[in-house]
Amino acid sequence: MTKAKTEKQILQDVSISKSAAERLSKIQTENEGKFLRASVKGGGCSGMSYQLEWDVEKGEFDKVYESNEIKIYCDLKSWLYLKGTEVDFSDDMLSGGFQIINPNADRTCG
Repeated sequence: MTKAKTEKQILQDVSISKSAAERLSKIQTENEGKFLRASVKGGGCSGMSYQLEWDVEKGEFDKVYESNEIKIYCDLKSWLYLKGTEVDFSDDMLSGGFQIINPNADRTCG
């Protein structure tokens, strides 16, 4: 496999930063038996909004990624919008929380 092809495949993943993984690990202990699902729903100022939630039902065509020891599930339709996205976390008082860093987004809301 060529280097360019490998890099392209890596960019298709949904990943989790180390800080987000640390926070999610703490939350996951309260949600035993559930897994993290990332999805895109209609709505929001740009027409789409991101969702992170704990789920127990795996879809037939779900894509599954593991990043920093956290598994993240994504339905096929949402993956088309989320590929290459990183979930990050900041504990900053003003702009803290989980953040979705999507290199494919043309625009985002404040």
